[in-house]
Amino acid sequence: MKEIREKSINKYISEEKFGFEDLVAIMSLLRSEEGCPWDREQNHASIRQNLIEECYEAVEAIDRKDDALLCEEIGDVLMQVVFHAEIAKSEKSFDISDVCDGVCRKLIHRHPHVFGDTVAATSGEVLRNWDEIKKKDKAISSGSSVMNTVSRSLPALMRAEKVQKKAKHEGFDFKDAGEASAKLSEELSEFSEAVSKGDKAEIKEELGDLIFSAVNVARLSGVSAEEALTFSTDKFVERYEKCEKLASSEGKTFSALPMKEKDEYWERVKKL
Repeated sequence: MKEIREKSINKYISEEKFGFEDLVAIMSLLRSEEGCPWDREQNHASIRQNLIEECYEAVEAIDRKDDALLCEEIGDVLMQVVFHAEIAKSEKSFDISDVCDGVCRKLIHRHPHVFGDTVAATSGEVLRNWDEIKKKDKAISSGSSVMNTVSRSLPALMRAEKVQKKAKHEGFDFKDAGEASAKLSEELSEFSEAVSKGDKAEIKEELGDLIFSAVNVARLSGVSAEEALTFSTDKFVERYEKCEKLASSEGKTFSALPMKEKDEYWERVKKL
């Protein structure tokens, strides 16, 4: 066993170019008795967060338009996929070949316009066909069942948008962004009333309704609510940093200033 291990290690140390099979083999080695104690101790739940974080880091690389970073980050995502497959293999549940087999079969099955006789000339038709095939595959017969296929683990804004899109396919939607904006104003009034009462449970409910309505307005305006909020958060941090620098240039510490003076700096930065 020791000789086999040393032979494998020497092979990978001297390798000039690795492939997918090498990744699987390396992960298998790390999970073995001759491998790494930490890797061997992990299970699906213990590395669940790692998969989420790696996906977000890959998305950030896309946003930065950094190809070198994206190559690295999707490699980390792939590593997590192989890691979970190796865990499943040790539990005699499935392995990476089952994962590949399943996704290949799904791609072939859900692209009948490529692998069959179905005609789909536009991306819209492709998506409609995909949804219809998915409904049949999962025996989905009601609108609520369709909405329940949207993962609850998604970020809340993304989940809200996907649920709203499912509702639209069921014929339940606002006519346009203007109609959705009217509902947003209504929800804002209800939220303000809840705040005035000071009832935390009611505030939580009405705030959720308000945000859900804002997502509707964004969606019907052709804007991603998730991206819009990310942009506004980045803008807030950037302005705060400029306020700090401006205050410092005038011999002041921004964080130590009274709120009224902070607001004055904020307005000055906005005008800049």
